[in-house]
Amino acid sequence: MGYEKPIPLKNQDNSPYWDAADRHELVLQKCESCHEYSHPPGPSCAKCGGTEMSWESLGSTVKGTIYSYIVSYRAFLPGFQNDLPLIIAIVQLEKVPQVKLIGNVRQCSPDEIEIGMNVKMVWEDLTDERALPQWIKA
Repeated sequence: MGYEKPIPLKNQDNSPYWDAADRHELVLQKCESCHEYSHPPGPSCAKCGGTEMSWESLGSTVKGTIYSYIVSYRAFLPGFQNDLPLIIAIVQLEKVPQVKLIGNVRQCSPDEIEIGMNVKMVWEDLTDERALPQWIKA
């Protein structure tokens, strides 16, 4: 049986992000005008509206802390029924604290998760062509 969960789609704004994720690397969009990071990626800066955007690599070793989270006991989309309970977290990045990424926290029970917990990014290969950043306890 193949992969059942939805697979994030690439578009003109996010393809560098997903291309890097597929190589197990995190890249973030950065505004050349105000030098702020912009995530999720888009055609212009969310802060100043500038359209000169570049991409900066944070590498393959990415750490952060749990900023907020929810625990889902219900599969709202196909394929997630075997992942329950599912911890969905907002993670504040260590190297770029103004950026927060959403992802699942793996290998962690709902009793263990807490705000401020240190986590590190891991890469889940969904298919031969797509990898998804996830989190585990650091």
